[in-house]
Amino acid sequence: MERQTNRCAVVGVAVMLGWAGLTGCSSDDSSSSPASSAASVVKSGASELASAAASAEAAASSALGKVKGGLDAKADVTLGSVATSSDGKTEVPVTIANHDSKSRSYIIVVNFKNRSGNLADVIVLDVPEVAAGNPARATARSNRDLTDVTSEVRDALRY
Repeated sequence: MERQTNRCAVVGVAVMLGWAGLTGCSSDDSSSSPASSAASVVKSGASELASAAASAEAAASSALGKVKGGLDAKADVTLGSVATSSDGKTEVPVTIANHDSKSRSYIIVVNFKNRSGNLADVIVLDVPEVAAGNPARATARSNRDLTDVTSEVRDALRY
């Protein structure tokens, strides 16, 4: 079987999730402790993270929703090992096996999650014209530097 390498487009989602750094706290209110001020900042950061994660999910769902007549194709997609590129971005090789009798295109959503299982980045790949019976290869590349993450195929549609 001939191997095919596809150029794919990252569409719709360029989500960067992270914690706001806490560099210092001050308050004119002497009844407010540094611990409660720090807790407030952490709570605010967690709220921003949850909001960003919700936005990422919505953007990925929107990209998938634009595909008319798509079929679930998660079983057609496998991910390789997560690695860090020379510029610090996280990459994972994606292999698509088109089991259909004619060329098909794919929309694939790849989640990068941190050690705690929290969403760290979302990548949406548009892989056009995967030949029938031949594997195609693409790369899901993070939008920012990530460390100690795993990857998963959240969704994949064949159309």
